[in-house]
Amino acid sequence: MNPSQTDLAMMRRALELADEASAMRETPVGAVVYDTATGTVLGEGFNRRETDRDPSAHAEHIAILRAASAVGDWRLNHCTLCVTLEPCPMCAGLIVNARVGRVVYGADDPKGGAVRSLYTLLEDERLNHRCEVIAGVLGEESADRLRAFFRTLRAKGTDGA
Repeated sequence: MNPSQTDLAMMRRALELADEASAMRETPVGAVVYDTATGTVLGEGFNRRETDRDPSAHAEHIAILRAASAVGDWRLNHCTLCVTLEPCPMCAGLIVNARVGRVVYGADDPKGGAVRSLYTLLEDERLNHRCEVIAGVLGEESADRLRAFFRTLRAKGTDGA
């Protein structure tokens, strides 16, 4: 399935959020949750694990919590999550539990991806919810940001830990 023009616009916004994370020395991942029918942004976020000293402060987690608060419901069936990096197992679990209708992501994560790379949690028929997935949207732009970020960390002699 191909991304819509709205998906592309939201992924560009997620990339801007990833840049904000990078400026804060956070891993450059950004996420946007929007109403699939109207294109209205309901929640945004970027990685804040280092800033908040919170292992759950992933971009998707922040964006989903903000979207649920905005609509006044934990069920986000009518929403699309755009995120620059394939969600991890924690975030994939949250996506399932929040009943997010669609996920659009940029770069694959061969070391921690739970949507297509290592696991396929969002389409697992054993779970009580499945969602549509569109992978690789502006994936090279997302991957380039991550590579540059980690290259800079290595050059400074730190791995971010």
